[in-house]
Order: sequence, then C-alpha cells, then structure tokens
Amino acid sequence: MAQHAQEGHRHHPNNSSDQLSHGWKLWILTTVPFIMVLGNSMLIPVLPKMMKVMHLSLFQVGLIITIFSIPAGIIIPFAGALSDRIGRRVIMTPALLLYGIAGLGAGVSSWLVPNPYYWIMGFRLLQGIGAGGTYQLAMAVAGDMFQSQKRAQALGILEAANGLGKVISPISGSLLALIIWFAPFFVYGLLSFPVALAIWFFIKEPDPKPQGGLNKYWQGLKTTLATKSGSILTTFLGGAVVLFILFGVLSYLADILEKNFGYGEFARGLIIAIPVLASALTSYVSGTVLQKRLAQWSRPVVVLGMSLIALSMAIEPFFVTVNLYIAMGILVFQGIGTGSVLPSINTLVTSATTSRERGVVTSLYGSVRFFGVAMGPPLFAVAMVHRYMTFWAVAVLAAVTAVLSGFFINEKQMLPKSIRTSDRKVRSDQIDSETPDEHAPSPRSRMRP
Repeated sequence: MAQHAQEGHRHHPNNSSDQLSHGWKLWILTTVPFIMVLGNSMLIPVLPKMMKVMHLSLFQVGLIITIFSIPAGIIIPFAGALSDRIGRRVIMTPALLLYGIAGLGAGVSSWLVPNPYYWIMGFRLLQGIGAGGTYQLAMAVAGDMFQSQKRAQALGILEAANGLGKVISPISGSLLALIIWFAPFFVYGLLSFPVALAIWFFIKEPDPKPQGGLNKYWQGLKTTLATKSGSILTTFLGGAVVLFILFGVLSYLADILEKNFGYGEFARGLIIAIPVLASALTSYVSGTVLQKRLAQWSRPVVVLGMSLIALSMAIEPFFVTVNLYIAMGILVFQGIGTGSVLPSINTLVTSATTSRERGVVTSLYGSVRFFGVAMGPPLFAVAMVHRYMTFWAVAVLAAVTAVLSGFFINEKQMLPKSIRTSDRKVRSDQIDSETPDEHAPSPRSRMRP
C-alpha cells in the first residue's frame, strides 16, 4: 500500500483501493470511541438509582465514575509509548477484552453479592485500565493513516463517534436500568469483544519499530515537547476542562432531574442526551463539513468554544433548579462549545509530532481528558449545596482557558503546512516537505496491504 504520508498524492494504480481500505478501517476505529464513552455516560442517568439501592451518598456514587477514569488516565501514556514501540493493535485488542471482562464482572457482582459497592469499584478500576489502551490509540492510528486535511476529517469522525456514544449511552443506560439497575454493566462485554476481534484482524499497521532505537525515540519526543510546550500544554488543558465541565454538569443534572423535577430513569436519559447531541452534531459538522477550514481556524474555534462554555456556566445556575426548558437551552450552547473545541484540539495534538512519537503524545492528551472526566462528578457534587459558587468557578476556569488558548496555541507550530493551507493554494492531499511527518520517511510509514 502506498506510503501513508503520500496518500492520494501519487497516481498509483492502487490509490483508489487504498483510500477505500482506509475508509472502512476508519469506520472500524469509530467503534472504539463509541464503546469507550459508554464506560461513563451509560451509567450517569443510573447513578441516582445506584445511590438508592446501595445506600450511597452523592459523592460516593460519583466515585463510580472517578475510579474508572483515573486509572485510564494513568495507563494511557504508558500504553501510547508502548504502542509506538510494538504497535497499536497489540495494545488495543487486549485492552478492549479487559474492558469487557471487567464490565461483566461488575454486572455479576451486582447481581450475586449482597453489598456490591466495593466489588463494583474494583471491577470499574480494572475496566478503566482497559480503557486506557483504546480511544487515544485509535486517534493515533487515524493520524498514522491520514495526512493533510483528511486527518482533520478522520479525527472529526472519531470525535463524532465519541459524541454519538454520549448521546445514545444515557438513553440506553436508562432503558437497561428499567430491566434492572446493573444491566448496563453486561453491555460492555457484549460490545467490546467483537470490536476487539475486528481491530485485531482488520487493522493493519506500519512497522512499529522506530528508527534509531529507544534513545532517538525519547530524544525526538523531548524535542517536540520542548519546542511546542506552550501550544501542547494549552491544548491538553482545553481537552481536560471541556470534559471536566461536561461530565460534572451531566452528573449534577441527573440528580437534579430526579430530586427537583421527579423524572424517572428513561426521561432522565432523554434529557441528558440533549446537550450531548448538540456536542456530537457540532463535532461531526466541524470535523467533516468544515474540515477544510477547521485546521486553519483551530485557535479561534477553541477560544470561541471555550468562551461559549464559560458564558453558559455563568448563566446556568439561575435556571437549572427552577426552569428546565431555559436550563436545557443553555446547556445546548455548552454542547455546541464542547463539540467545536474537541475536534480542533484533536487535530492540533495528533499533528504536532511525527508518527514515531504520535502514540505517546496523543495518549498524554487522552490522560488529561480522562482526569477531567474523573474530577467532574465528585466536584460538581458541591453544587448541591453551593450551586452558584460551583458554576461560576468553572465559568472562570473556562474563560481562563479561552484566554490562554488565544495567547499560546500556535497553529503554524502545531500543524503541517499541508493542513494549514486551503485548497486554493495547496491540494488537500498534497504533502509539505517541511512537516515533521514527512522528514525522511521510514519503513514504518508504509501501510501493509
């Protein structure tokens, strides 16, 4: 198969079949973020039920989300670095299997153990470890396969799949909880096993051995982080803040919908899905329809998206407990902000390094995303007592992130020229010789047929 850095550039007789192959491989990869987001989002509307059944506090039930996300965040960079050495799919496949087995374990313990809270916590920890070797590596594989503005499109599709999972998961979690409250745990195994097999048998990779050995690998990584530290750290902060606010607000909303408005599980799932649907649709539009402009506008898009989130959080506490219609309208704008920020940041992060270091850098980004998710539900539990203080504090956090993004994100530093330049100047599949990905192409940049 043609060199991935020159995909679409050479008029090779197998070019169209290569593009078709990459297309269906991308759709296989989209199942990974879809399943991963179920790990938390499917349980959020069920948390009030869990709290009643197991006699937990709001803080304790929020830890069911946290204990999944923290080990995932810790494992992700190690999984990414290892994937750069031995390959992506040999990490992703067993990680998906562990994710599914641990989900089944949580379901079985909930079914058979009289007081299952600590068993659930233990299996959720294992499930988080499995999750650490999945979505960010799927992003790295997409970054390896696609160049130029096609990368923005591919990453937009992956983020949209993640968003679609966020939309479907609260609804499906609510429906499953109508059968019995722990039914969602069993879905993890049913979905992850076939996806693991598809990744193993259908995703072919470049040769994972970096040129120059381990020392050269770490030296290249250090150089990248040193020269682009401002941009990279700011994008990392943006990803963490967006998801911290999203999952914190959703967990708080789930509790408010029951206590203040009296909605049951299914209604809660439908209502929670509304702002997430706004985020998913925005991610899809910005990553596909607007992909030719997204990379060029990445910094202003991040700034505007974070500003929209900040404004939404500043206004939300006035209405969230008294007028659900206005509150949900505000949260739709938060979702639009979230859906615009994440695809831009994903493109910046995956394009900032060569393919030899892409796994670990993308995975470090994934870690901070998971830490953001982990902190959201327990910290937003404070909003039950100090609603204005909590919402205004996160509004300030989002506003500060917007300002930092405006000052420190540098598209020219992060993105290859082929991504930054519009079709009027450079063909969308043209490869710029000055970009890191195209320096001295190595055997690992050739995709096997």
